[in-house]
Amino acid sequence: MLPIDKLEQLSRRYTELDDLLCQQDVLSDRTKLSKLNKERSEIEPVVNEFRRYRDLERKLREAEEALADPELRELAALEISDLNLERGNLERSIQLLLIPPDPDERKNTILEIRAGEGGEEASLFAADLFRMYSRFAEARGWRVELASMSESASGGIKEVIAFISGKEVYAELRFEGGVHRVQRVPATEAQGRIHTSTATVAVLPEADDVDVELDEKDLEISIAASGGPGGQGVNTTNSAVQILHKPSGIIVKCQDERSQLKNKAKALKVLRSRLLDIEREKQEAAVSAERRGMVGTGERSQKIRTYNYPQNRVTDHRIKLTLSKLDRIIEGDLTEVISALRAERQAALLQDAGAAPRTGGLGGGSFDDE
Repeated sequence: MLPIDKLEQLSRRYTELDDLLCQQDVLSDRTKLSKLNKERSEIEPVVNEFRRYRDLERKLREAEEALADPELRELAALEISDLNLERGNLERSIQLLLIPPDPDERKNTILEIRAGEGGEEASLFAADLFRMYSRFAEARGWRVELASMSESASGGIKEVIAFISGKEVYAELRFEGGVHRVQRVPATEAQGRIHTSTATVAVLPEADDVDVELDEKDLEISIAASGGPGGQGVNTTNSAVQILHKPSGIIVKCQDERSQLKNKAKALKVLRSRLLDIEREKQEAAVSAERRGMVGTGERSQKIRTYNYPQNRVTDHRIKLTLSKLDRIIEGDLTEVISALRAERQAALLQDAGAAPRTGGLGGGSFDDE
């Protein structure tokens, strides 16, 4: 059931805002104008859908009245069937729009990928994952900016930290946090045996200065010569910055920029985001086990996905989704996977709001699910 009274109130407020935004005293006050425009833009989607819903109800009443006419009865019955289907879709859309937005959804993201079990093959898999996310970001029009990268002897990646900025970056990538597993024959495997390796992905919403306050006395900052993917120009300068947050023991190192100040700024961003993530995990632990298992928590130990190269198959264990197009997914075609995960999250949010039943499981995955 829709909260009709609340929706009517929002509709009246929207009309009131339209009137206010035409008044001279509002137009001459930039602060007030900005505030009212923001409020209007926030409620506009749900008001538009509710007005469509009211119009649809009117059409339904007219169609039901037409049932009394023998000549129109058959056409009216068909129209009622179509309108009822449309009403169900509109109700779901409105219910989703009424769910309070997650403030992190619009934030930029810090992506961290680390090679796990499997030695050099794990580092090559970590490099494949970073390329996959980079290409997905490029297709979305997002910007990827390296903070630091540690390469392996085989040309793989031991660890990479990158900033990804753009529209709804965290909303899309929040589901990628966890343990990813690959099954394939390494290039160095002479006997053609399939090896299993893992990599860990962390996806953090980029914290603002106001989200996490850092006390200078809690920080131990050291400077060193940069090395790695920055090239020889970087190697000749003492630009790498390492920050130790003494209360938590977290260490962050950034070295990709030639500028020491830029590397320090990046390192502080990563540190703030990690501290915010720790605080968020504490809050998450206080809620119910069902909510805690929702897709998108991004727990580091959560086993989320298997990439099976011999069968060209990708399986997301959280929602039991299997796609036979690994070759496309590993090249950045993540749209179908992420869309399915977002749909499951929406179903979970609706259930938590008491608006609709949940149809799928959202708990942590297992590599035994295949």
